[in-house]
Amino acid sequence: MTGLENLSAWVVVPVALLLFLGGSIIFVGAFGLLRLPNFYQRIHGPAITITLGAGCLLVASMILFTAVEGRLVIHELLISAFVMLTAPVVAMLIMRAAVYRDLRARRHLGPIYPRARSGD
Repeated sequence: MTGLENLSAWVVVPVALLLFLGGSIIFVGAFGLLRLPNFYQRIHGPAITITLGAGCLLVASMILFTAVEGRLVIHELLISAFVMLTAPVVAMLIMRAAVYRDLRARRHLGPIYPRARSGD
């Protein structure tokens, strides 16, 4: 007996909806990671969806374990704060590193298209 057998609908329905919503949002981000054409577009999807999808999953966990244990469970708030603070910063740093990499590669390769002559 884990206590999950006696859960009421006011706990089961929001938890199920939040789990479905969070899983769907994370799936869309992962799908975008696979389908978008270049690095800058691919990093945008997971950077946005990880915070919202993980937030939904963590709220569902808070509701479920608060109902099961009969006391307020807020450990997930620390995880939520950590994810919401670090995920955008990490994505920004990764994109900044890619910009510097592209600029350095462009400097070594020279211009891609020849410059137009003034008489053209």
